[in-house]
Amino acid sequence: MYNQLIQPYLSKINFALGRKPKIEKRKDWRKFIPEPYQAVVTITADFELAWAWRYVRELRNNKEAVLKIARQERENIPKILELCDKYNIPVTWATVGHLFLKECKRENGKAHKEIPAVMKYKGPFWDFEGDDWFEYDPCSNYLEAPEWYAPDLIEMILKSKVQHEIGCHTFSHIDCRDEVCPSELFVAEINACKREASKLGLSLKSFVHPGHTIGNLNSLSELGFTSFQSDPGNILGYPVRHKNGLWELKRTYRFFWREGWSEKYHIYRYKKIIDRAIKSNTFCNFWFHPSFDKKFLHQVLPQIFSYLDLQKENIFITTVDNYVNWLQKEMTY
Repeated sequence: MYNQLIQPYLSKINFALGRKPKIEKRKDWRKFIPEPYQAVVTITADFELAWAWRYVRELRNNKEAVLKIARQERENIPKILELCDKYNIPVTWATVGHLFLKECKRENGKAHKEIPAVMKYKGPFWDFEGDDWFEYDPCSNYLEAPEWYAPDLIEMILKSKVQHEIGCHTFSHIDCRDEVCPSELFVAEINACKREASKLGLSLKSFVHPGHTIGNLNSLSELGFTSFQSDPGNILGYPVRHKNGLWELKRTYRFFWREGWSEKYHIYRYKKIIDRAIKSNTFCNFWFHPSFDKKFLHQVLPQIFSYLDLQKENIFITTVDNYVNWLQKEMTY
């Protein structure tokens, strides 16, 4: 209880002192910020529904809580898209591949037999101790089990007025660390995503590791991806290009409602981060789970988007893929 009371206060102090987000400084910042802008902003949604939460320690053996999170995400996404349309804000939707499916079924008692078995492991946020990674897959359809499938929401995203990006978040929200995820498992998961995306004419280029479980980077590059995102602890900085050609984009700050902060302070904080990005000529990488609290959706997010809209002369607001495409071209000159 003490930590819950003191943490919001300490966070405000660190923010006031300019410690978080940490600002990286480079004299050659123009290599990373297109003319005539002073900063770049991308926004990534980790689009997961129930897949992300089924093994989370705090929700273990609480299937109804997991389904409730997924239902809230479903309720929130249309409103998020309305705000995107209103303020012309594009989002990169890092999508769990199973959400592309309209339906699936078990064959001889096994779901998705093309995916190798996931071994038991301990993870930073969730553990897997079962025998069947797809034990919670209803093997039904999006009308009967909308918490596990989302072709309707993907269609809604693609039909938006704004040119959003569909990225990849693995097929079933696996832990991607090299020590627990053999390359054959990773490749099978990603190929399943690419196969479903291709049916909609989509080519997946931007990747987000579930739970920041960074791994299998060489395989990711070989599969045609151009970027991944890391979370080293709130950074206003610059992309880093790896030897395998992948661009690493460090995450800056998460969109969600923090207990202990007022609505006014939430809005102030996000606006101030945007101001700092402009002043420091850096890349700002916001991210969120679309299942976030409705207080954030209705009271804070519209104010962030409105402020970004007002700053469009100073900020290049784009999808991850568009930004990386610009970086690729810039670095060839």
